[in-house]
Amino acid sequence: MNDASGLDQFDLKLLDALQRDGRLTNAELGEIVHLSASQVSRRVQRLIESGYIARFQAVLNRQKLGLGLTAYCLVTLKIHGGDSMLAFHERVRALPEVLECQSLTGEADYLLKVAVTDLKRFADFMSEHLMKAPEVANIRSSIVLESIKESNAYPISTAARPGRA
Repeated sequence: MNDASGLDQFDLKLLDALQRDGRLTNAELGEIVHLSASQVSRRVQRLIESGYIARFQAVLNRQKLGLGLTAYCLVTLKIHGGDSMLAFHERVRALPEVLECQSLTGEADYLLKVAVTDLKRFADFMSEHLMKAPEVANIRSSIVLESIKESNAYPISTAARPGRA
């Protein structure tokens, strides 16, 4: 099971249900997918062992935690290769404020999603961590005004289905 083609409809339904609520019991999952709790248990274990389920995680309320500001930063490096990129990767991985870092095609090299308490803390974060980074040539940032949709659930309904190429 290296790709979605090795999954049947039961597996896809289990993955969809678990990504929406990872606390569902095997019995509850069984009701959703119409399998016994023991069959669900075996399938979930196989999905974990095969790498389809990377981990179980609680989704926290960032507002309740006082993380009221989310920003996206487009970062361009001075040099595109070797030590410069590795230094940037290490720097970003060490920053808890950076929730995501994606390598991009196009004008910018990276897109960072940053969560902090407020605008002052964002300014401090930028000046202390990104603007002083010797490998960084340019940063453009945008502050989120309103979150219209937030999800970490993958579209299982559009994933490759058994029998599809």
